[in-house]
Amino acid sequence: MENIELATYKELVAKIPSLKKEIAKVIVGQEEVLDEIIITLLAGGHCLLEGVPGLAKTLMVKTISEVMELQFKRIQFTPDLMPGDILGTEILEEDHETGKKFFQFNKGPIFANMVLADEINRTPPKTQAALLEAMQEKMVTYGGQIHPLPSPFLIIATQNPIEQSGTYPLPEAQLDRFLLYIKLAYPSEREELEVLEKTTGTYAGKPEIVLSGSEVLMLQKLTRQVHIDSKLLEHINKLIRSTRPDITSVQMVKDYVEWGAGTRAGQALILCAKARAIVKGRFAVTPEDIRTLAFPVLRHRLSLHFRAEAENVAADAIITKIVDSLPVHAS
Repeated sequence: MENIELATYKELVAKIPSLKKEIAKVIVGQEEVLDEIIITLLAGGHCLLEGVPGLAKTLMVKTISEVMELQFKRIQFTPDLMPGDILGTEILEEDHETGKKFFQFNKGPIFANMVLADEINRTPPKTQAALLEAMQEKMVTYGGQIHPLPSPFLIIATQNPIEQSGTYPLPEAQLDRFLLYIKLAYPSEREELEVLEKTTGTYAGKPEIVLSGSEVLMLQKLTRQVHIDSKLLEHINKLIRSTRPDITSVQMVKDYVEWGAGTRAGQALILCAKARAIVKGRFAVTPEDIRTLAFPVLRHRLSLHFRAEAENVAADAIITKIVDSLPVHAS
């Protein structure tokens, strides 16, 4: 990077603490979750957000979009939702001057910078596939015409971990398309008290815009330029390969994992580690970045054997064993 570019990027990175401060005017706590959503955006991917109802998932995503001046749309997924309800449809229009009729593509709610796909597992596979195709290609093809999606573009799909009856769980191949699988936990006692106080009185947090869409795109470009040591690259490669039961030395993987993570997981971990470095105000990846992000990167990419469910063994417990078995130090 040239000096002028470096100075510009440093100025943008310096805005991230202000970004988080503005979000905190509305969202209490959940700092790790907020970091992971911002990381997903900077890495240019999409994320799956799991949490019980009532934890302000919609408000959180909407607030993030506001402080970045990004267009926000929310789609409530239901069993009768059709692909056209998401992507858009053609409608018959008439030219008032000539009287000629023609078809006009009416864009659906997916044409936004930040889209909340609420309860994605409540809609059938056909509609899920339409969303996931748009996520991957970042465009919509309708009637032979290509319609590019806005840039930056981020899908945050939510799942309710409690009610699974009448749902359509995402297959492993589709889950793999999500960069991170983020788990939203209950707030601490102090945080919950603060939420109760703020939301039942006259307080109305008004976050200010900190970044523009063009600045987010610049940060995405910077993310790929962040330095990562060759030893850390080797470590990530070993970590991903250690999730595969046929070649791993980790007994817990051999016992409970049917299929390990693919190469895309390694790519995701590298990009997210670089993005976390930016969020933390650094221009180089550290071992801590990798350890922290190994969990949201891998938890949805491990296909667990039925024995894991029977013995109540979670993916995070297996990932902990894998990470602990591979200590690392950058040179």
